[in-house]
Amino acid sequence: MNWLKRNYLSVFTVAAVIVIAVVIFLFRGQIDKLDKFGYLGAFLVSLIGSLTIVLPVPGILILIALSTVFNPFLIALAGSTGGTIGELSGYVLGYSGRHMFGSNKQYIRTEAWMKKWGVWAIAFFAFIPILPTDIAGIASGALRFPVWKFFIACWTGKTLKYILLIIASMWGWQFIQQFIPVI
Repeated sequence: MNWLKRNYLSVFTVAAVIVIAVVIFLFRGQIDKLDKFGYLGAFLVSLIGSLTIVLPVPGILILIALSTVFNPFLIALAGSTGGTIGELSGYVLGYSGRHMFGSNKQYIRTEAWMKKWGVWAIAFFAFIPILPTDIAGIASGALRFPVWKFFIACWTGKTLKYILLIIASMWGWQFIQQFIPVI
């Protein structure tokens, strides 16, 4: 019972993040309906998709679809801003539960990168699509990295990633259309 009294905030934060992740994962089919809201939809899709810890919600696919109708650069900006705000859930989790992740290999490696590279590690995790930005957020919070530095680095990485993915998908679609006969 003493352990629970000392760690109630950490336990509550972990439980809240898990509940949010599970609810978003269960209702992920409803998220694609947000595309009707244009730039706000891009913001919300990315926000909700990034609130989940580790459970993937493929928001980038909706952003790519939105970029065919709206300004692709503004869609990337709206998506990266929403996604970065959503990544703060990992930061808060790491900040309040820093002692809970010490034995995870991926976390230990990420923490070492964070200590060595700082904002560059955060931007790298946010930029590379296959790396979980959540782990960088957890490590940033656990290391008490300034939240504003985390936000700027994560936003920069996500913005560049979204711009490049949207442009690449647009070029890819234009290339594929050359081989599709017009009916």
